[in-house]
Amino acid sequence: MTGAIEWVHTRVSDDATHHLLDGRPLYADRFDTVLKFHAPGLAPVRRGHEAWHVDVHGRPAYARRFLATFGFYEGLSAVTGPDGWHHIHPDGRDLAPARHDWCGNFQGTRCTVRGPSGRYHHIDHEGHAAYSARWRYAGDYRDGFAVVQRDDGLSSHIDEHGRPLHDRWLLDLDVFHKGFARARDGRGWMHVDRHGRPIYPRRFAAVEPFYNGQARVECHDGSLEIIDETGRRLVGLRDPSE
Repeated sequence: MTGAIEWVHTRVSDDATHHLLDGRPLYADRFDTVLKFHAPGLAPVRRGHEAWHVDVHGRPAYARRFLATFGFYEGLSAVTGPDGWHHIHPDGRDLAPARHDWCGNFQGTRCTVRGPSGRYHHIDHEGHAAYSARWRYAGDYRDGFAVVQRDDGLSSHIDEHGRPLHDRWLLDLDVFHKGFARARDGRGWMHVDRHGRPIYPRRFAAVEPFYNGQARVECHDGSLEIIDETGRRLVGLRDPSE
């Protein structure tokens, strides 16, 4: 059972010890735990104190062993061992010599990492720092932009080179989805545009990303609504008394 198509249709067994295809075990071996397959058709597995990746036959993709392994994203997987966190290629080769206190997954040719000082930044596909700044926190990139948090707890957006997208800093912030980002200021949650500006005057207790021009929101009185991109109520989902 080989080929790029087969692993796409697999799923993790209910006990998370192996993978299934069409409800049947993909291989005979069993592990303490497994995660989903990702391109190029490898899945993280763990047995005892050792972790590695296997192919669709359950065979090791390389000889090395780690403390924990994660899925491949953009051809690279985050792993951790006694010497720290880093990324590897599908054949088990290190992306770079550097080790981190934690690594995320690559998204949009960038990956967030945390250094020994507790500061976050992003690295590129060569394992090099994408910019010189260090942040209290840094999230994943989406559509070329990421959220970073500075020392006073406020957040903003940066591009793939670490340059600010706009000059607004907010209490909380999300990446862009369908052209808008969830954001929170002192009055509550709203959606902002690429300039970091609110797209309507209302504020909410919580907002979801827009889906085909509409978003589900929770008002400060506990009611739920569907709003459009002007903040206008379209549908009531829950009254304050419910």
